[in-house]
Amino acid sequence: MEERDHDGSGRSYVCYYLNQISSRGLPFGDSPLGYSLPSLLLQFSLISMVSRLVQLILRPIGQPLIVAQILGGILLGPSVLGRMMPFFAKAFPRKSRLVLDTVSVFGLMLLVFLIGVKTDLSAVVKSGRKALVVGILGFFVPLGLTGLVAFLLNEFLSLDHDVVRALPHVVFILSMTAFPVVTCFLDELKILNSEIGRLASSSSIVCDVCLWSVTCIEFMAELAKTNSLEVIIGSFVSAGLFIIIVVLVIRPAALWVIHHTPENRPVKETYIFLALVTVMACGLAGEVIGIHATTASFVLGLIVPDGPPLGAALVETLDCFVSLMLLPLFFAVSGLSVDIFHIQSLKNVGVLQLVVLVAFIGKLMGSMLPLIVCRMPFRDALSLGLIMNSKGIVELALLNQIKNHNIVTEEVYAIMIISVVAITGLISPIVKFLYDPSKRLLLTRGGHFFIAEETMNFAYLHAYIKKKMFTLLSASFKQRDKPPRNPTQSERIFNAFKTFEQDYLGFFRVHCYKGISPFMTMHNDVCTLAQEKRTTLIILPFRKQWTSGGTMQSSRAYRHLNKCVFDQAPCSVGILIDHQILKSPYVITEHSAFRVVVLFFGGVDDREALAYAQRISDHTCVRLTVLRFTTPSPTEIVGGTERGKILDADILSNFKLRTQHTEDITYREKMVTSGMDVIMVARSVVNSYNLVMVGRRHGDSPIMLQLAKWNERGELGAIGEILAATELKGEASILVVQQQTRVWGLKDPEESTHLEELSCRLYSYLY
Repeated sequence: MEERDHDGSGRSYVCYYLNQISSRGLPFGDSPLGYSLPSLLLQFSLISMVSRLVQLILRPIGQPLIVAQILGGILLGPSVLGRMMPFFAKAFPRKSRLVLDTVSVFGLMLLVFLIGVKTDLSAVVKSGRKALVVGILGFFVPLGLTGLVAFLLNEFLSLDHDVVRALPHVVFILSMTAFPVVTCFLDELKILNSEIGRLASSSSIVCDVCLWSVTCIEFMAELAKTNSLEVIIGSFVSAGLFIIIVVLVIRPAALWVIHHTPENRPVKETYIFLALVTVMACGLAGEVIGIHATTASFVLGLIVPDGPPLGAALVETLDCFVSLMLLPLFFAVSGLSVDIFHIQSLKNVGVLQLVVLVAFIGKLMGSMLPLIVCRMPFRDALSLGLIMNSKGIVELALLNQIKNHNIVTEEVYAIMIISVVAITGLISPIVKFLYDPSKRLLLTRGGHFFIAEETMNFAYLHAYIKKKMFTLLSASFKQRDKPPRNPTQSERIFNAFKTFEQDYLGFFRVHCYKGISPFMTMHNDVCTLAQEKRTTLIILPFRKQWTSGGTMQSSRAYRHLNKCVFDQAPCSVGILIDHQILKSPYVITEHSAFRVVVLFFGGVDDREALAYAQRISDHTCVRLTVLRFTTPSPTEIVGGTERGKILDADILSNFKLRTQHTEDITYREKMVTSGMDVIMVARSVVNSYNLVMVGRRHGDSPIMLQLAKWNERGELGAIGEILAATELKGEASILVVQQQTRVWGLKDPEESTHLEELSCRLYSYLY
């Protein structure tokens, strides 16, 4: 083997024997590391293990994955282990870097394609003027400040030629806010679909457009210098032709695949294969016309409709392999190229770090100023400014590109990679500390049905909630007359609500919202939307569904979603267990009766369920029954405070007065002595009513402790879990209700002061 550093043209060459792919093994005298396949497998293994180890060490201090993977590459490279241990230098020889670099760039291409597939451009475009202003100022303010500082440094200091040549490119890299970087950063922090997350995503798109615009102007200026009309025309025609083919040929083909894929059926493997071939072809076309394979792949991903069936199938096919194998490889390769011993001049370090600091402050100013003018809280504005400063895979790709073109030296490259790690590592824990969507949900008073009579706008709320919530239950079982061809599940749900809105025009309005988010953070979207719309009640499906075999399947993802919504919702929450899924749907008509029963044990949640049921009972077709459980004295059916018992007595007393004026609502009491008695009553009601309503939480008592042992106590509470159990085999739907009392600045209504406790006891004694 022969190696030569340069041939006088500035390019590096490595000469080695061909056909050295697979080794015969050590017994035959072959060194495995001298062959490309064993070398690649060893490099994959080392990068994966070291990156994972560094991630485990840095996770407690809130460091993102990119920091761990770059540091893992630096550890394996010539800066640390490669210099200390000859083995690591042999594990990453120069001749094997071509294969490693190619595979890493291929992983980058697939990653940006997936990011494009996951992007909903319609939601980004609708973000409004705030994102537009933040994106424009977030790019041009740091660009202007860093450009000015770089000019002043070059004028008044004798900078090295290498630094002067690199500064224009460094200024552009520091001024940009790449959409793929921001989305990955937000996704890792689990705030991608939060208010700040949506604004940051939209602003980064605007920032990218500004960057592309400036780049196009520079590109045209470079073309003008060539004085070649063929080059200018060829560049624009080829780029325009690529966009036309993608938009007018490939996108209609993707829509055709979606419309010809039946719901709940996987996309055919043939379509997935053709989609992957299209990705490769577009990447090749990008390299041919000079726009780079990653840019072409990202454009292709943007035109693929997000979500199921095609977008979700592509993500499911590629996401695991790309994120777990190829993406760490790209970051590690960037770290492997860093040799901190090339940093010799402290002056160069100071100059570049000053430019980095100015860009950081400039982007903070450009991003925060319009938000502060719009009276956004300072913590949120600061969080968004920090997010807009995040650096990642796009910046690394640009640094690698200008390094390969010998625009920056090893010293400048090492300084900039360390700067990227430092910026991202600093931003991540600060944003986690400043912005937590779940905590801000407690800052507003939650809506609920059980409201004091003197509350303002009570009459309006009564009428509005009555119509809205009954519509929700009715629309769940309503059929359409003319369903569209192959509608998606979301379309069927939306159409049901819209049809019902048309049938009762003027009573209420339906606002349909579709969001795509992982199950682990979906509760943030639900709670944030409820807060923005000042919702009174959230209704979610239960995690179990009936199957054709008569059994129920459990979903851990739905269980996590329901539990988190219970804990963090700014309003009351209901979990609907619909046992009518595989049976004939129940349609409410003017001559039918919808039978509802409330199982009342006592407590804030049972009061909320009863208050909701009273709203529903105003409908002429509803027949409401309240079944109150009692126990022989002195045993209590549920535990609780004296104030809670007074509130229970008040709402039941008011309900009894209503029964005297109508035959559509009835009140009954049932005395029980054990948990088995409660279960026997539950078995009878699930076959006698259409809807059973009960509160989620009940105070501890001997009977409640017995019920908790009969079934695993999940997020539905003791009674709710029993009603949802497969053994009951009832036809009634179950609605488990929880009132939100966990509001910042307000005490629990069940709690009382010492004086209130004495007055409650006196009230109980007198009445």
